[in-house]
Amino acid sequence: MNPVIDRLKIIFVGIFLVINIGLLIWEFGWEIPRQNCEKAHKWWDPAERVCAQPILISDVTGRLIDNPQAKVDALKAIGRPIPPSLQQAAAAQAAAAKAAAGKAAPKTASSPVPAAPKR
Repeated sequence: MNPVIDRLKIIFVGIFLVINIGLLIWEFGWEIPRQNCEKAHKWWDPAERVCAQPILISDVTGRLIDNPQAKVDALKAIGRPIPPSLQQAAAAQAAAAKAAAGKAAPKTASSPVPAAPKR
């Protein structure tokens, strides 16, 4: 067989193997750990390949979140378990807000703002 064809065949097989090895390294070194990190509701840093635990600003500053619904939303966002007492308080607050909205007088539609005169 022609030696040029044999040489090209070896070059193409070599390029194919290098690309496949690179894809395997990327998949097992970056992609699978990123997916596992995101499933655990954590933050993935691709530059350093670090899976970090998110924290609430209130944990750092020591300020309390007074609104139960806001606290429930914040805990859900970072994947922390929500205490049953906090769920009940948030549900009670949401029910009170619905009741207050139902009792409020319906707003009347205001007249539209007149358009500016054309020049």
